[in-house]
Amino acid sequence: MLTAFLACLMLSFGLSATSAWAEGEALQGTLTNNGAPVAGVKIKASTQDGAPAGEDTSDEQGKWSIPVTGPGTYKVELDVASLPAGVGVTNNRPSLTPTVAEGQARNVLFPLGPAGTTIGGNQPGTKDSGGSSSFDRFADLLYSGLHFSLIIALAALGISLIFGTTGLTNFAHGEMVTLGGLLTFLFNVTIGMPLVLAGVISVVIGAALGYFQDRAFWGWLRKRRTNLVTTMIISIGLSLLVRYVYLYFFGGESRNFADYNAQAGVQYGPFLIAPKNLVCDVIALVVLAGVSFALVGTRLGKATRAVADNPALAAASGINVDRIIRLVWTIGGALAALSGAILGTFQGVGFGMGFQILLLIFAAVTLGGFGTAWGALLGSLVIGLFIQISTLWIPTELKSVGALAVLIVILLFRPQGILGRRARIG
Repeated sequence: MLTAFLACLMLSFGLSATSAWAEGEALQGTLTNNGAPVAGVKIKASTQDGAPAGEDTSDEQGKWSIPVTGPGTYKVELDVASLPAGVGVTNNRPSLTPTVAEGQARNVLFPLGPAGTTIGGNQPGTKDSGGSSSFDRFADLLYSGLHFSLIIALAALGISLIFGTTGLTNFAHGEMVTLGGLLTFLFNVTIGMPLVLAGVISVVIGAALGYFQDRAFWGWLRKRRTNLVTTMIISIGLSLLVRYVYLYFFGGESRNFADYNAQAGVQYGPFLIAPKNLVCDVIALVVLAGVSFALVGTRLGKATRAVADNPALAAASGINVDRIIRLVWTIGGALAALSGAILGTFQGVGFGMGFQILLLIFAAVTLGGFGTAWGALLGSLVIGLFIQISTLWIPTELKSVGALAVLIVILLFRPQGILGRRARIG
């Protein structure tokens, strides 16, 4: 049912099965001067070691794109001599060092204006060719870590609630994250809706799909008393199936939303933050706080915790266990879709975006304590901050490996996670 729904939806919006195996990593941007495209400007990229990574010249729309060989940090230089007469880079930084994530087409912003005009600061996630101070670099990574933590926390909270009430380790949850990004892309880019409205509709669809997949599929498996190992394996198979449906219809390249594609950062003390990221942070914080406190202070929240603690006892006390589980799946679907929409705003949309962070989501849930909402939030904060700040000392390509190493070390001393409870086995 899920696969058929996705196929019909994508076909109805006119997506074709093209470029299915295109490479995703790239550096790209659009050069404009007071809204007018600037053509003929040369851009070149190189690796951190100084090896050439490619070059391009902006076209008539001011667009340029340089495919790169993989994720990592690159140096991107704008040839100032190729700019039209009277046009300059308004932040005096024609050389930036953006970091490209796996499967990401990273937007790089060079603000142009009248030559000699200086406004603003640096682009989020980059530093100028002269080299920013260590504190500036740390502040940039600290904010990036907090922002990424909130994205992980949205998905981790949903997967933790599902595990707490059903015992299912759902490997298909990453595809729900991807669905949020793809649906937002469809409504925003293909149909032309404003990004905020597209995101809201995507979250509603994610919630509805969460409800219906439990009603038609997972609930049916529960009634048949399918054991948890079998359902976990089924979730892995479902994840693979849905991921390749995404690949077939969406393609393998990473794409960006039509709105707020490349925003200059605004300085808030030591932090340089793009306004779109700040808005996403506020939305994520409000949603996480709302769901967390609803679990503590409402009747439905108390019923959910009762089902998580002891389903049989909860049923004996008059709680409709299936209804509560279905509610949890609905909330989990909505949170995953919101996570995907925000992740797409942060790094672009791709068919594997949810799968790429799925291991980090599981790491956050495991670190905080499986089945505990507050543990999922705390684990997400630790994982998100560590993988970003660790790039001060280790290559960008290894940042996820370092986070998983920390997870292993912590679990050696506290197997139940930071906020989890000890459980006797056997």
